[in-house]
Amino acid sequence: MIEWKNLLNTLIQWATGTGVKILVAVVLLYFSFKLINALARKIEKKSSHNRKIDKTLLNTFLYLGKILAKGLVVVCLVGYLGIDTSGLTALVTSLGVCVGLAVNGTLSNLAGGALLLITRPFKIDDYIEVAGYAGTVEDIRIVSTKLVTPDNKVVYIPNSTVSTSGIVNYSEKPIRRVDLVFSIAYSDDFKRAENIISSILETHENVLDDPKPTVRIISHSESSIDICCRPWVKKDDYWDVYFDITERVKQRFDESGIEIPFRQVDVHMKNEMTSEKQRELKKNREISSV
Repeated sequence: MIEWKNLLNTLIQWATGTGVKILVAVVLLYFSFKLINALARKIEKKSSHNRKIDKTLLNTFLYLGKILAKGLVVVCLVGYLGIDTSGLTALVTSLGVCVGLAVNGTLSNLAGGALLLITRPFKIDDYIEVAGYAGTVEDIRIVSTKLVTPDNKVVYIPNSTVSTSGIVNYSEKPIRRVDLVFSIAYSDDFKRAENIISSILETHENVLDDPKPTVRIISHSESSIDICCRPWVKKDDYWDVYFDITERVKQRFDESGIEIPFRQVDVHMKNEMTSEKQRELKKNREISSV
């Protein structure tokens, strides 16, 4: 028969001893994690205004620092509760071996992430193209790189793929060249068309004078003369200049009567017989009938 009095005394002793320790440990764990996260956010916020600090390395070190700090808190609290850590260490070691074998691919992503941080082909906020995707780098994590595409899709690419793929970095250089091609009819004056395009480039506030823009005939197509337009701009002004020049050239060509040709096919119908041949054939038929 259960002795309720002894059971109650045991529960009271446990609650006043071990129970209080567990409660204190849980409270300390909660507030410690909150404090670590708050400190990380504060450091990130203060460092974001300092251009001398690399944002990519900062985010990586903050992420690793939070993991190490939280792990240290857990270890300290386990010791505070009086739990024997020797058996726990062996268990963690065994689990680590099993997990390591199971996530062999993840280890290659870790190595790829380390390689990206060392070689630095791009950094956070760069616009890149890699593995068939193009977008702005929002974060370089331990196992993956996070891209945001122009239509606001989020793409996570494994670091092993990123580190072994060809990378196009559109943001590394301060200036870029805008490549445009405008077609005119063969009957139009190409020099006049070139002068119109050049005047548009000269008056655009975001087109750079150095390097000098190029406006020349690039090819003789089947139904048009193609003129290339290659102004240089600051990387942040690329798309504004691209759309502005395209619209202004169309407007000026229309005002100047310069034709922008389009593909068309002229079909000429030809009779199988001319009228003279038809008369000759009729005459021959009449003679043969006589």
